[in-house]
Amino acid sequence: MSLERSFRRSRLTIEVEIKEIKEMLQKLNRRLDSLVQDREALAMMAISQQSLTDFLTSEPDLYSVKDVKVAYR
Repeated sequence: MSLERSFRRSRLTIEVEIKEIKEMLQKLNRRLDSLVQDREALAMMAISQQSLTDFLTSEPDLYSVKDVKVAYR
């Protein structure tokens, strides 16, 4: 095999590997973005829960246990 042919072959191999690495990085970035969004949503839900606790504990219940009981036959 000639030196030029060997060089072209190794260059193509490197280009293919670089392309594969770029695709993996894109997938990883998408996954990280998704995880960050999930974490932000969970943080907002926790803050909402904490801020609404006092309000909700002072509100009367809409339904009693008697209201939600179901008679099964």
